[in-house]
Amino acid sequence: MQPLPEERQLLAELTLPINRCNVPAPVLASLIFQKHPIQLQLDGVETFYSELFDRLVVCRDARQRVDIFNDYMAVRFRLPEAKLAHRPDADPVPRPQSNYRKLLLGWLFDSDSDAGAAWRQWVESRFGLRTIYHHELISEPESDAYIRYMQACVRSTYQTNELASQLDLLYSFCQYQLVHQHPEQQYLTLYRGSSESPRYHYQQHPVLILNNLSSCSRDVDEAYRFGPRVVELQVPLSKIVCFDALLPRGLNGEQEYMVLGGIYKAKQVW
Repeated sequence: MQPLPEERQLLAELTLPINRCNVPAPVLASLIFQKHPIQLQLDGVETFYSELFDRLVVCRDARQRVDIFNDYMAVRFRLPEAKLAHRPDADPVPRPQSNYRKLLLGWLFDSDSDAGAAWRQWVESRFGLRTIYHHELISEPESDAYIRYMQACVRSTYQTNELASQLDLLYSFCQYQLVHQHPEQQYLTLYRGSSESPRYHYQQHPVLILNNLSSCSRDVDEAYRFGPRVVELQVPLSKIVCFDALLPRGLNGEQEYMVLGGIYKAKQVW
C-alpha cells in the first residue's frame, strides 16, 4: 500500500518525535498500522506492576478480573475505596482529588472538559499522538490554544497520585480484557458521528483524521446523536483505550469506546 500524497505531511502534524511505547508515533498514526496492527506495550508497565498481571493470568473469569483490577488500583494508589488496615497512631491517608475513575466520568460528561485534557495529555506522553483539538483547534504547541489546553491539564492533574500510571494500567487492563473477549479478532467495527464528512480520500475511499483521543460507538444509532455524518471504522483492538463495559460505573450507557487517533480508512454510512 502506497501512502497518500498528503500522508507524510499529515503524520508530521499529528505526531510527536518521542513516545513511550513499542511503536513509533508516525507508524501508529498511519493507514499502514490500521491495516497491519500489532499489540502496543507501554514502557515498563508489566515490569513495574507485574504483581497485578500475575494475578490476572491465573483468573479465567472476566468479572473477577475486574474485581482484582479495582482492588489493586485502590490499594496501590491509595484511592478512597482502598481497604487499608486501620492504625490509631497513623496519620490520615492522603486522598488524591482525582483518579482514573473520575477521569472516565469526566470524559463521558464532556471530552473537552479538564478531564478530557488530562486524557489527551496522557496520550501525547505515552503514544506520541498530538492533541489537535480541545475546545478549539490547536494548530501548534506555541499557540495560545495550546497554552489554554495545558492549563486545563494542570487543573485536572493537580494533587493526584501517579495519575499517568493509573491510566497506563487502565489501558493495559483494557487490552487484556479485549484480547480475551475477542481472541480471534484484530479489529472492532465502530461508528463515529459528526457534522462534517471526511476531507481526504484514498483509492476512492474516505479517510478520517481523528484527534489523538476520540469517542466512537459500537451502535450506529448512538453515533447519529453526535452528528448527521456517520462513518464506519475498522479500529484495531490495540488502539482502544477504554470501552463502556470495561468497569462498573465507567462509560456505561452509550456503548462508547475511547480510541487512539491518527488516519483511518472509513466507510460512509447513509
